[in-house]
Amino acid sequence: MGKVSSRRTMLRGVGACGLTLAGLAGSRSALAQEAWPARPITMIVPFPPGGVADTVGRPVSEALGRALNQSVVVENRAGAGGGIGMGQVAKAPADGYRLLFALSSVVVLPEADKLLARKPLYSLDELVPVARFTADPTVLVVRGDSPWQDFRSFLADVRARPGQITFGSSGNYGTMHIPMEQLKAATNTFMLHVPYTGAGPALIGLMAGQVDALSTGPSSAIQHIRSGRLRALAHWGEGRLQALPDVPSLRELGVPVRYSQWAGLFAPAGTPPAVLDRLAQASQTVVNDQRAIQAVGAAGSYFQFQDPRAFGDFVKTEAAEVAALVSRIGRVD
Repeated sequence: MGKVSSRRTMLRGVGACGLTLAGLAGSRSALAQEAWPARPITMIVPFPPGGVADTVGRPVSEALGRALNQSVVVENRAGAGGGIGMGQVAKAPADGYRLLFALSSVVVLPEADKLLARKPLYSLDELVPVARFTADPTVLVVRGDSPWQDFRSFLADVRARPGQITFGSSGNYGTMHIPMEQLKAATNTFMLHVPYTGAGPALIGLMAGQVDALSTGPSSAIQHIRSGRLRALAHWGEGRLQALPDVPSLRELGVPVRYSQWAGLFAPAGTPPAVLDRLAQASQTVVNDQRAIQAVGAAGSYFQFQDPRAFGDFVKTEAAEVAALVSRIGRVD
């Protein structure tokens, strides 16, 4: 009887264990089939508040939230010219709950790391392009009380005082640094570079008189240009800008340079295709969202949308062009 009783006890234990395992399997299956997004999404903006990524990223995040029926919370993670925040998303779980809203510097930093023989914070193949939202030519701005009324007077002074005119940027090889290096090379001039931790701090530095000039996206400077605190001398685009119709392009002025500061959404590589599809659909909704259109327009920009395929091709082309440009700039410590 003892043996029979023991056997029954053991079978009851096995049965209970089987039920537990079945329950766990069912739980995992339920989790696997959980509708995305089931909780708030974090969108990393890898720069301080006040810059282009922030002024465009916030209305985009709000519109994404409306499209997905879920909160999309902006988190500013500045440092290393944007590399800290970009690296965090590249290494994040690929579950769709941590996204990156990056500028064109996302394709620059890996090339800069190679040039400087640094351990890369991320590689481009760790990120999946989801959508491009804007692509604005950068604008050369100075303080409204500066002696330079136009680009020609600015350039003449730069040539007359090599190394004495300073320009700020969001960091070495960032989207505010590269166009100024282009300008220096095209005009055979020398200006002193002063890197900041982001576009916002660089803009504050300019208005506080810490630097003389900078190249920035229209959306972060337009309100200060309209108020007279800043003066726009030229831009890196083609023709005239919708937000600044009186400002000439550098190409118009005989300087053969062109550069745009684009902003787009990325997810960690390995994010499930169904999640990426949903994000792409929501992103398309964003560019038709009237509140987002008005907010981005008020910031001096407008949507220039690319879907995942077009944006992916665009990023590959940009990366190839940037590799050559960074090599030409050379080592900047």
